[in-house]
Amino acid sequence: MNFADLQARIRDARAPLRITGHGSKDFYGGALQGEPLSTLALNGVTAYEPSELYISVLAGTPLFDVEALLAQHQQRFAFEPPRFDGKGSIGGMVAAGLSGPARAALGSVRDHLLGAVLINGRGELLSFGGTVMKNVAGFDVSRVLAGSLGQLGLITEVTLKVMPLPAAVTTLRFEFDQAAALMAMNRWGGEPLPLEASAWWDGALLVRLAGAAAAVEAACAKLGGDVIPPELAGAFWLGLRDQRDEFFIGAQRAVAGGARLWRLSLPSTAPELRLHGEQLVDWGGAQRWVVTPMEPTALRETVAAVGGHATLFRALDKACGVFAPLSAPQAAIHQRLKASFDPNGVFNSGRLYPDL
Repeated sequence: MNFADLQARIRDARAPLRITGHGSKDFYGGALQGEPLSTLALNGVTAYEPSELYISVLAGTPLFDVEALLAQHQQRFAFEPPRFDGKGSIGGMVAAGLSGPARAALGSVRDHLLGAVLINGRGELLSFGGTVMKNVAGFDVSRVLAGSLGQLGLITEVTLKVMPLPAAVTTLRFEFDQAAALMAMNRWGGEPLPLEASAWWDGALLVRLAGAAAAVEAACAKLGGDVIPPELAGAFWLGLRDQRDEFFIGAQRAVAGGARLWRLSLPSTAPELRLHGEQLVDWGGAQRWVVTPMEPTALRETVAAVGGHATLFRALDKACGVFAPLSAPQAAIHQRLKASFDPNGVFNSGRLYPDL
Protein backbone atom coordinates (compact mmCIF):
# COMPACT_ATOMS: atom_id res chain seq x y z
CA MET A 1 0.00 0.00 0.00
CA ASN A 2 1.44 3.39 -1.00
CA PHE A 3 0.68 6.85 0.34
CA ALA A 4 -2.00 7.45 -2.32
CA ASP A 5 -3.90 4.30 -1.28
CA LEU A 6 -3.83 5.38 2.35
CA GLN A 7 -4.97 8.89 1.45
CA ALA A 8 -7.89 7.49 -0.53
CA ARG A 9 -8.98 5.20 2.28
CA ILE A 10 -8.86 8.05 4.79
CA ARG A 11 -10.81 10.40 2.50
CA ASP A 12 -13.44 7.71 1.88
CA ALA A 13 -13.74 6.59 5.53
CA ARG A 14 -17.35 6.37 6.69
CA ALA A 15 -16.44 5.14 10.16
CA PRO A 16 -13.61 5.92 12.62
CA LEU A 17 -10.23 4.35 11.88
CA ARG A 18 -7.81 2.81 14.37
CA ILE A 19 -4.17 3.19 13.37
CA THR A 20 -2.23 0.04 14.17
CA GLY A 21 1.18 -1.53 13.59
CA HIS A 22 2.29 -4.61 15.52
CA GLY A 23 -0.14 -3.91 18.36
CA SER A 24 2.64 -3.81 20.97
CA LYS A 25 1.14 -0.74 22.69
CA ASP A 26 -2.55 -1.57 22.39
CA PHE A 27 -2.68 -1.72 26.18
CA TYR A 28 -1.66 1.94 26.47
CA GLY A 29 -4.23 4.73 26.44
CA GLY A 30 -7.99 4.48 26.11
CA ALA A 31 -10.02 1.63 24.65
CA LEU A 32 -9.37 0.63 21.03
CA GLN A 33 -12.11 1.80 18.66
CA GLY A 34 -12.60 1.87 14.91
CA GLU A 35 -11.61 -0.16 11.86
CA PRO A 36 -7.90 -1.09 11.81
CA LEU A 37 -5.67 0.92 9.49
CA SER A 38 -2.31 -0.85 9.34
CA THR A 39 1.02 0.86 8.81
CA LEU A 40 3.00 -2.35 8.27
CA ALA A 41 3.18 -1.92 4.50
CA LEU A 42 5.16 1.28 5.13
CA ASN A 43 8.45 -0.47 5.72
CA GLY A 44 12.01 0.67 5.11
CA VAL A 45 14.73 3.23 5.72
CA THR A 46 14.45 6.08 3.23
CA ALA A 47 17.61 7.98 4.22
CA TYR A 48 20.47 7.42 6.64
CA GLU A 49 23.50 9.65 6.99
CA PRO A 50 25.66 8.37 9.86
CA SER A 51 28.04 11.30 9.57
CA GLU A 52 25.13 13.76 9.77
CA LEU A 53 23.51 11.88 12.68
CA TYR A 54 20.03 11.44 11.24
CA ILE A 55 17.85 8.68 9.84
CA SER A 56 14.51 8.77 7.98
CA VAL A 57 12.26 5.74 8.33
CA LEU A 58 8.80 4.70 7.15
CA ALA A 59 6.33 4.33 9.98
CA GLY A 60 5.67 0.59 9.83
CA THR A 61 9.36 -0.38 9.98
CA PRO A 62 10.16 -2.58 13.00
CA LEU A 63 12.15 -0.72 15.65
CA PHE A 64 14.45 -3.75 16.08
CA ASP A 65 15.48 -3.58 12.40
CA VAL A 66 16.32 0.12 12.61
CA GLU A 67 18.34 -0.29 15.79
CA ALA A 68 20.27 -3.18 14.25
CA LEU A 69 21.21 -0.89 11.36
CA LEU A 70 22.29 1.88 13.72
CA ALA A 71 24.39 -0.56 15.76
CA GLN A 72 26.37 -1.47 12.63
CA HIS A 73 27.55 2.15 12.61
CA GLN A 74 28.08 2.32 16.38
CA GLN A 75 25.02 4.55 16.79
CA ARG A 76 21.72 4.43 18.68
CA PHE A 77 18.46 6.13 19.61
CA ALA A 78 19.63 7.80 22.82
CA PHE A 79 16.10 8.02 24.26
CA GLU A 80 15.95 4.20 24.49
CA PRO A 81 12.32 3.56 23.47
CA PRO A 82 10.77 0.44 25.02
CA ARG A 83 10.43 -2.57 22.72
CA PHE A 84 7.58 -4.54 24.20
CA ASP A 85 8.23 -8.26 23.59
CA GLY A 86 10.52 -7.35 20.68
CA LYS A 87 7.64 -5.80 18.76
CA GLY A 88 6.88 -2.22 17.89
CA SER A 89 7.18 0.02 14.85
CA ILE A 90 8.85 3.38 14.36
CA GLY A 91 5.50 5.13 13.93
CA GLY A 92 4.13 3.59 17.10
CA MET A 93 7.30 4.58 18.95
CA VAL A 94 6.71 8.24 18.04
CA ALA A 95 2.93 8.14 18.56
CA ALA A 96 3.30 6.65 22.06
CA GLY A 97 6.15 8.98 22.98
CA LEU A 98 7.62 6.59 25.55
CA SER A 99 11.31 6.81 26.48
CA GLY A 100 13.67 4.60 28.46
CA PRO A 101 16.25 4.96 31.24
CA ALA A 102 18.44 7.64 29.59
CA ARG A 103 15.56 10.06 29.01
CA ALA A 104 16.43 12.38 31.92
CA ALA A 105 20.00 12.86 30.68
CA LEU A 106 19.67 12.63 26.90
CA GLY A 107 16.11 13.70 26.13
CA SER A 108 12.80 12.20 25.02
CA VAL A 109 11.44 10.96 21.71
CA ARG A 110 10.14 14.49 21.07
CA ASP A 111 13.60 15.97 21.59
CA HIS A 112 15.08 13.72 18.90
CA LEU A 113 12.27 14.06 16.33
CA LEU A 114 13.54 16.20 13.44
CA GLY A 115 10.70 15.82 10.97
CA ALA A 116 7.62 13.86 10.02
CA VAL A 117 5.27 13.15 7.12
CA LEU A 118 1.59 12.85 8.06
CA ILE A 119 -1.72 12.13 6.38
CA ASN A 120 -4.35 14.25 8.12
CA GLY A 121 -8.07 13.59 8.52
CA ARG A 122 -8.81 15.17 5.14
CA GLY A 123 -6.46 12.74 3.41
CA GLU A 124 -3.84 15.42 2.76
CA LEU A 125 -0.15 14.55 2.83
CA LEU A 126 1.70 17.03 5.06
CA SER A 127 5.42 17.33 5.74
CA PHE A 128 7.00 19.02 8.76
CA GLY A 129 10.56 19.62 9.93
CA GLY A 130 13.72 18.49 8.21
CA THR A 131 17.00 16.68 8.88
CA VAL A 132 18.64 19.06 11.35
CA MET A 133 17.72 20.51 14.72
CA LYS A 134 15.79 23.79 14.39
CA ASN A 135 17.97 26.83 14.94
CA VAL A 136 15.42 29.54 14.16
CA ALA A 137 12.45 30.95 16.02
CA GLY A 138 9.18 29.06 15.71
CA PHE A 139 7.58 25.75 16.67
CA ASP A 140 8.30 22.50 14.90
CA VAL A 141 4.87 20.96 14.29
CA SER A 142 6.32 17.46 13.97
CA ARG A 143 7.00 17.39 17.70
CA VAL A 144 3.30 17.64 18.49
CA LEU A 145 3.00 14.12 17.10
CA ALA A 146 5.19 12.60 19.83
CA GLY A 147 2.80 11.14 22.39
CA SER A 148 -0.32 12.03 20.39
CA LEU A 149 -1.38 8.36 20.12
CA GLY A 150 -2.46 8.83 16.52
CA GLN A 151 -5.08 11.45 17.35
CA LEU A 152 -3.86 13.95 14.76
CA GLY A 153 -3.27 11.75 11.76
CA LEU A 154 -1.45 8.80 10.25
CA ILE A 155 2.32 9.16 10.61
CA THR A 156 3.86 7.76 7.43
CA GLU A 157 7.54 8.67 7.84
CA VAL A 158 9.76 10.23 10.49
CA THR A 159 13.27 11.64 10.65
CA LEU A 160 15.13 11.20 13.91
CA LYS A 161 18.43 12.32 15.36
CA VAL A 162 20.81 9.48 16.22
CA MET A 163 23.80 9.52 18.55
CA PRO A 164 27.09 7.60 18.79
CA LEU A 165 27.41 4.76 21.27
CA PRO A 166 29.41 5.89 24.32
CA ALA A 167 33.08 4.94 24.49
CA ALA A 168 32.76 3.56 28.02
CA VAL A 169 29.87 2.43 30.24
CA THR A 170 29.90 1.38 33.91
CA THR A 171 27.04 0.64 36.30
CA LEU A 172 27.37 1.19 40.04
CA ARG A 173 25.13 -0.21 42.78
CA PHE A 174 24.37 1.38 46.16
CA GLU A 175 22.37 0.08 49.11
CA PHE A 176 19.92 2.96 49.77
CA ASP A 177 16.36 3.34 50.90
CA GLN A 178 14.16 5.42 48.61
CA ALA A 179 14.65 8.72 50.47
CA ALA A 180 18.45 8.37 50.40
CA ALA A 181 18.37 7.33 46.74
CA LEU A 182 16.35 10.42 45.79
CA MET A 183 18.80 12.67 47.62
CA ALA A 184 21.76 11.01 45.91
CA MET A 185 20.22 11.17 42.43
CA ASN A 186 19.44 14.86 42.80
CA ARG A 187 22.85 15.69 44.25
CA TRP A 188 24.74 13.81 41.54
CA GLY A 189 22.47 15.21 38.83
CA GLY A 190 23.75 18.68 39.66
CA GLU A 191 27.41 17.71 39.40
CA PRO A 192 29.58 17.40 36.26
CA LEU A 193 29.32 13.62 36.09
CA PRO A 194 28.69 11.41 33.03
CA LEU A 195 25.47 10.15 34.66
CA GLU A 196 23.27 8.69 31.92
CA ALA A 197 20.64 6.72 33.85
CA SER A 198 19.57 5.87 37.38
CA ALA A 199 16.97 3.58 38.91
CA TRP A 200 15.95 2.60 42.44
CA TRP A 201 13.92 -0.41 43.47
CA ASP A 202 13.73 -2.68 46.50
CA GLY A 203 16.52 -1.03 48.49
CA ALA A 204 19.07 -0.70 45.68
CA LEU A 205 20.07 2.28 43.56
CA LEU A 206 21.79 1.62 40.24
CA VAL A 207 23.43 4.40 38.23
CA ARG A 208 24.82 4.12 34.72
CA LEU A 209 27.84 6.22 33.82
CA ALA A 210 28.59 6.64 30.12
CA GLY A 211 30.96 8.73 28.03
CA ALA A 212 34.69 9.14 27.63
CA ALA A 213 36.66 6.42 29.42
CA ALA A 214 38.58 8.91 31.57
CA ALA A 215 35.38 10.66 32.67
CA VAL A 216 33.68 7.38 33.58
CA GLU A 217 36.72 6.18 35.50
CA ALA A 218 36.95 9.43 37.46
CA ALA A 219 33.23 9.34 38.30
CA CYS A 220 33.50 5.76 39.56
CA ALA A 221 36.36 6.77 41.86
CA LYS A 222 34.36 9.70 43.18
CA LEU A 223 31.04 7.95 43.75
CA GLY A 224 32.19 4.59 45.06
CA GLY A 225 29.58 1.85 45.17
CA ASP A 226 29.85 -1.65 43.77
CA VAL A 227 30.67 -2.11 40.09
CA ILE A 228 28.16 -4.39 38.38
CA PRO A 229 29.62 -6.77 35.76
CA PRO A 230 28.80 -5.49 32.25
CA GLU A 231 26.69 -8.48 31.23
CA LEU A 232 24.51 -8.22 34.36
CA ALA A 233 24.27 -4.45 34.09
CA GLY A 234 23.31 -4.64 30.42
CA ALA A 235 20.56 -7.15 31.16
CA PHE A 236 19.20 -4.93 33.94
CA TRP A 237 19.01 -1.78 31.80
CA LEU A 238 17.50 -3.66 28.87
CA GLY A 239 14.91 -5.19 31.18
CA LEU A 240 14.05 -1.78 32.58
CA ARG A 241 13.90 -0.22 29.12
CA ASP A 242 11.64 -2.92 27.69
CA GLN A 243 9.56 -3.21 30.89
CA ARG A 244 10.25 -6.90 31.30
CA ASP A 245 12.36 -6.87 34.46
CA GLU A 246 11.24 -8.27 37.80
CA PHE A 247 9.30 -5.17 38.87
CA PHE A 248 7.22 -5.03 35.69
CA ILE A 249 6.64 -8.79 35.60
CA GLY A 250 5.31 -8.57 39.15
CA ALA A 251 3.25 -5.52 38.21
CA GLN A 252 1.55 -7.34 35.36
CA ARG A 253 0.63 -10.20 37.70
CA ALA A 254 -0.81 -7.67 40.16
CA VAL A 255 -2.77 -5.95 37.38
CA ALA A 256 -4.26 -9.31 36.40
CA GLY A 257 -5.47 -9.54 40.00
CA GLY A 258 -7.15 -6.12 39.91
CA ALA A 259 -4.36 -3.69 40.89
CA ARG A 260 -3.29 -0.76 38.68
CA LEU A 261 0.14 0.20 37.38
CA TRP A 262 0.63 3.97 37.42
CA ARG A 263 3.35 6.06 35.80
CA LEU A 264 4.02 9.17 37.87
CA SER A 265 5.67 12.28 36.39
CA LEU A 266 7.10 14.47 39.15
CA PRO A 267 9.68 17.14 39.84
CA SER A 268 12.87 15.18 40.46
CA THR A 269 13.17 16.90 43.85
CA ALA A 270 9.76 15.67 45.03
CA PRO A 271 10.04 13.72 48.30
CA GLU A 272 9.35 10.05 48.72
CA LEU A 273 5.62 9.42 48.26
CA ARG A 274 4.03 7.26 50.92
CA LEU A 275 1.78 5.25 48.63
CA HIS A 276 0.26 1.86 49.25
CA GLY A 277 2.06 -0.46 46.86
CA GLU A 278 5.45 -1.22 45.37
CA GLN A 279 7.42 1.58 43.71
CA LEU A 280 10.26 1.88 41.20
CA VAL A 281 12.02 5.21 40.69
CA ASP A 282 14.03 6.30 37.65
CA TRP A 283 14.90 9.41 35.60
CA GLY A 284 16.66 10.85 38.64
CA GLY A 285 13.39 10.79 40.59
CA ALA A 286 11.29 12.43 37.86
CA GLN A 287 9.53 9.20 36.86
CA ARG A 288 8.12 6.83 39.43
CA TRP A 289 6.13 3.67 38.90
CA VAL A 290 3.72 2.33 41.47
CA VAL A 291 1.57 -0.78 41.34
CA THR A 292 -1.27 -0.37 43.80
CA PRO A 293 -4.95 -1.04 44.54
CA MET A 294 -5.31 2.59 45.73
CA GLU A 295 -8.40 4.54 44.73
CA PRO A 296 -7.45 6.61 41.64
CA THR A 297 -8.69 9.98 42.90
CA ALA A 298 -6.70 9.69 46.12
CA LEU A 299 -3.55 8.72 44.23
CA ARG A 300 -3.89 11.56 41.73
CA GLU A 301 -4.47 14.09 44.52
CA THR A 302 -1.36 12.89 46.36
CA VAL A 303 0.75 13.21 43.21
CA ALA A 304 -0.70 16.61 42.30
CA ALA A 305 0.10 17.92 45.79
CA VAL A 306 3.83 17.65 45.01
CA GLY A 307 3.54 19.15 41.52
CA GLY A 308 3.16 16.01 39.43
CA HIS A 309 0.56 14.01 37.54
CA ALA A 310 -0.31 10.33 37.20
CA THR A 311 -0.99 8.22 34.10
CA LEU A 312 -2.83 4.91 34.37
CA PHE A 313 -0.38 2.73 32.47
CA ARG A 314 -1.87 -0.75 32.84
CA ALA A 315 -5.21 -1.79 34.31
CA LEU A 316 -8.16 -4.07 33.63
CA ASP A 317 -10.57 -1.19 34.29
CA LYS A 318 -9.73 2.28 32.94
CA ALA A 319 -13.02 3.95 33.79
CA CYS A 320 -11.17 6.48 35.99
CA GLY A 321 -9.39 7.87 32.92
CA VAL A 322 -5.90 7.08 31.66
CA PHE A 323 -4.33 10.52 31.55
CA ALA A 324 -4.47 13.33 34.09
CA PRO A 325 -7.58 15.51 33.71
CA LEU A 326 -6.98 18.64 31.66
CA SER A 327 -7.57 22.19 32.78
CA ALA A 328 -10.00 24.22 30.66
CA PRO A 329 -7.20 26.02 28.73
CA GLN A 330 -5.37 22.72 28.10
CA ALA A 331 -8.57 21.05 26.91
CA ALA A 332 -9.22 23.94 24.52
CA ILE A 333 -5.75 23.54 22.99
CA HIS A 334 -6.28 19.81 22.50
CA GLN A 335 -9.66 20.43 20.86
CA ARG A 336 -8.25 23.06 18.49
CA LEU A 337 -5.37 20.78 17.47
CA LYS A 338 -7.77 17.91 16.82
CA ALA A 339 -10.10 20.15 14.82
CA SER A 340 -7.19 21.45 12.74
CA PHE A 341 -5.64 18.08 11.88
CA ASP A 342 -8.66 15.75 12.03
CA PRO A 343 -11.88 17.80 11.81
CA ASN A 344 -14.10 14.78 11.14
CA GLY A 345 -12.74 12.69 14.02
CA VAL A 346 -11.41 9.94 11.76
CA PHE A 347 -8.43 8.81 13.83
CA ASN A 348 -8.04 6.86 17.10
CA SER A 349 -11.11 8.13 18.87
CA GLY A 350 -10.78 8.13 22.67
CA ARG A 351 -7.15 6.99 22.91
CA LEU A 352 -6.08 10.17 24.76
CA TYR A 353 -9.35 11.54 26.16
CA PRO A 354 -12.95 10.36 25.65
CA ASP A 355 -14.03 13.55 23.86
CA LEU A 356 -11.15 13.59 21.33
